Amino acid sequence: MSDSAGDDASRRVYRPDVDHHFPDEKLNTVLEFLDDDEEIEAYLEAQNVNAVDRMRYNDHGTKHIEIVRNRALCLYDLLKAGTVDFNGARQQGLAEEDESVIIALAATLHDIGHVVHRDEHAFYSIPLAADVLDRVLPEFYDVAETVRMKGEILHAILCHHRTETPLTTEAGVIRVADALDMERGRSRIPYEHGGRGINTLSSQAINQVTLQEGDSSPVMVEIAMTNAAGVYQVDNLLKAKLEGSGLEEQIRIVAVNTNENREQLVERIEL
Repeated sequence: MSDSAGDDASRRVYRPDVDHHFPDEKLNTVLEFLDDDEEIEAYLEAQNVNAVDRMRYNDHGTKHIEIVRNRALCLYDLLKAGTVDFNGARQQGLAEEDESVIIALAATLHDIGHVVHRDEHAFYSIPLAADVLDRVLPEFYDVAETVRMKGEILHAILCHHRTETPLTTEAGVIRVADALDMERGRSRIPYEHGGRGINTLSSQAINQVTLQEGDSSPVMVEIAMTNAAGVYQVDNLLKAKLEGSGLEEQIRIVAVNTNENREQLVERIEL
């Protein structure tokens, strides 16, 4: 029941070695379609140019999307095991299997607005993602289902931005999962090109993120950091996205200093 940076899961099936707590046949079919889609692949590559090449920000390309999608589905699995209600698909009269499809598509398309600009990218993502969804969703859904799925996916995409309040559990999962891509690998490109902003330096301090079943909550996120710069990722980014996500009571976050020298100001943080 765990997910970490060391789990090099396949792009199509995020955790092939365990039994899921949700019906995933449709999910796997949709993911296979997405991974073979040339337009989506082009967006995932192009959206990194403004973020990394021009603004020296952390990775927002293909690898970021794979990690966010993986962790969003892992969160979904753990929350379902904890009997957390997913109201997005349910309130639209959609099937339970559509919950994970909403999450997977929203995770895949949430950052494509970066092709327009890094600033306010969530708002630019909406029309671009809508165009992609108009092409993809009819492959799997009738007209009425397409309209409802499209609305739920776009809601989740918009709400990964901290200024918008998620109204569904699915959207809350996307918001939190986006902040869970924080290990040092994410800042590799801007760091190698001389980027030394707080996002880059704080990511360099995060060694590993692990998701597992918690004792007092459905999900425990354990973060191993090597110096106090990692506090920025935990407190200013992850905590900020968890607040208002609707999942505050379902997810426990523990950050631990793993530097053997112990010459640090911070030993442990719990949220």
